[in-house]
Amino acid sequence: MPRMLDVSDAVRAEIGDEEADRLLAGENAPGSYDCTSCRTPGDSEQERTSTVLFVGDETAVLAFAHASCLPSQVVQVTEEQLQGAVRSIGGIAGGAAAGGPRQAAAEQAVLGVTSGLVLVEGELHPALVVEPTSPIVRPGTTGDGDDFLPLLIEQGFMPVTELTSVPPVLHGWSVLLAAGQLHAVLQPSTGGGQPVAWWQAHQPLQVTDSWRAAANKHQQVLMFAAPVGSIGRQPREDLLRDSLDKAAANGKLVAAALPLAGT
Repeated sequence: MPRMLDVSDAVRAEIGDEEADRLLAGENAPGSYDCTSCRTPGDSEQERTSTVLFVGDETAVLAFAHASCLPSQVVQVTEEQLQGAVRSIGGIAGGAAAGGPRQAAAEQAVLGVTSGLVLVEGELHPALVVEPTSPIVRPGTTGDGDDFLPLLIEQGFMPVTELTSVPPVLHGWSVLLAAGQLHAVLQPSTGGGQPVAWWQAHQPLQVTDSWRAAANKHQQVLMFAAPVGSIGRQPREDLLRDSLDKAAANGKLVAAALPLAGT
């Protein structure tokens, strides 16, 4: 059955007419998918769906989004960012490998980011909770493991067994807020230049007034990260805290305090 897909001219130019036509005919497009913007389920047979092509230096990954969230477009990212967010083997989850001159990546792992207030040492702290949609292995390796936490620990994040104290500040990393919206999590550049985006919102994410006020008060944001399946999308902050406590108790949580960039 033909899918309700939007393929922009820019995406078509990258993947080629033949691949674009196959997508529009429903041959290579998934029925259901996880939106690469809002990370909730979509169905290309029932609703308008945008094709979004993430392009690195050597790799291109085709993902899907609700047309109401994102238009069909090409998004330029660094190869390091792209390789860090894909697994080298396995099926496709929420995205499809793009053809064309670039090497096709097997799977896109979207980083789900949730904001909330977390009570630590009697004070409310602004927090970001990061959980990928699928396991992440070390770039250039194969296997069924999940290296998400070890990779972050190598960057300076600390394992957390219980949320009783504020984690240490991770210098060089920061959380970018602009005009009261969340734009990115920045990490140090390998070349020693300007920080680069470790995670970047496809469109700025709204945060609550209380979250922004706490961020401005503390001038830092607590970032927690857990492997896929550890936290989930929790509708309330008390449920989010319960999930964080369980992940910590199970040894599946790392954290750091990241300085605030912007307001």
